[in-house]
Parts: sequence; C-alpha cells; structure tokens
Amino acid sequence: MSPATLLLLAVVVAVAAFVQGSSGLGFALIVAPVTGLLDPTLLPVFLLVAMVPLNLYVAWRERSALDLRGAGWITAARLAATPGGLMLLWVVPAERLGLFVGVATVLAALASLAAPSFTPGRTAYLGAGVVTGITETATGVGGPPLALVYQHRPPAELRSTVAVCFLVGELASLALLFGTGQSDIAQAWPALLMLPALALGAGLSRLVHHRINAPRMRLLVLGFALVSGVVLMLGV
Repeated sequence: MSPATLLLLAVVVAVAAFVQGSSGLGFALIVAPVTGLLDPTLLPVFLLVAMVPLNLYVAWRERSALDLRGAGWITAARLAATPGGLMLLWVVPAERLGLFVGVATVLAALASLAAPSFTPGRTAYLGAGVVTGITETATGVGGPPLALVYQHRPPAELRSTVAVCFLVGELASLALLFGTGQSDIAQAWPALLMLPALALGAGLSRLVHHRINAPRMRLLVLGFALVSGVVLMLGV
C-alpha cells in the first residue's frame, strides 16, 4: 500500500473506532467497504485483527455491565458455528453469500421494528451466536445479529457484551483461517499499522459513550442492521 492509501485507511479506522467505541457497533460496516475498494485481499483478516484491540478496550471499559450469561451462550454457539463460515468461503461465491446474509439482516431489522420489547433468552443467544459465527468468519461482518438481540437492553450492557462476544469470536476465526491456510499472516500487518488510529478513535469515544440512552441506542441498532444488510446485498 502507498503512504496515501495507508493514511486514508487510518482516517477511516479512527472514525470507525470512535463510532464502535461510542455505540458498540459499526466498525466493520464502515471499514469493510473502504478496505474492499482499496485492497479486497485484506478481507476478512484486516477487519478481524483490527477489531481485537478495540473490543478488548470496550469490554474492559464497561466490564461492570457485562451480561456474562448471554455472552457465554452466544460464544459457545459462535465457536461451534465458526467452521460453517469457513465452509461457506469454500463453496459459496462471495457475492451470493453477501446477498443472502444481507437479505436476512434487513428482514430481521424490519421485523424488529414491529415486534414488542423483549428480554433475550437462551434461544435468542444461541441463534445470534450461530449466525454471527458463520457471517463474521466468511465476511468479517457479524454485528447485526448480536445488536438485534440486545436492542432493548441498556447501552452499556450491549457494548460490553457484544465486545466480549466479538473478541472471542475474532480470535477463533483468525486461528481457523490461518490454521487452514485460507488466509495468510501477511494480511494482518496493515491492521497492526492502524493501532495509533484505533487508539485515537477509541479514546475519543470516552467523551460521548455515556450520553447514548436506551431509545437512541435502539435506533442506532436498527439503523446499523438495515444499512449493513443493504451493504452486504450490494456487495460493496
């Protein structure tokens, strides 16, 4: 990558880290399309590596709000489904995979608009974990299912729990991708160059994350799910 390209990517990563550090969502949605345009070969490894320190920070910052039970069920299902995401990379063309995941995400978000408030249980946790395990390993984007499950919970609980689930899942996906030869360790180096940008965006998020209340968070969640679904359908 040229210095100008790296600088552009660093700016995008800083903005995305600020958005996810504030709301708990959005990093992959912002960074994936830009990375795909600049260098598609970096996906999904670039996203997975870059999100590890970011989610580690958010999880530690709001550890007191963590839903440990939900995180446990989601993580168990997420790890079990990770090989399914790898299989999809082998057998399904990327554009068709994005279309399928995108349609499912948009439909789930639209259904959530009409659905009454609910408290997630084991079935919802397991379902979200399975879908996230498949889609994040295959595309690098796994946030919508987790966001929809926690849309009616306090913002701090959503941010901390989603961060922990992401963190464990990202490490599992990277281990599987590298271990099977599906991806190369060289794809991770550009993400390491983004650490200063990640730190800047995450640090700035401390100024605003506590100002996001539950109604605003739900609107952010549904908007995030709808936009990410459309992005996946368009194959951006």
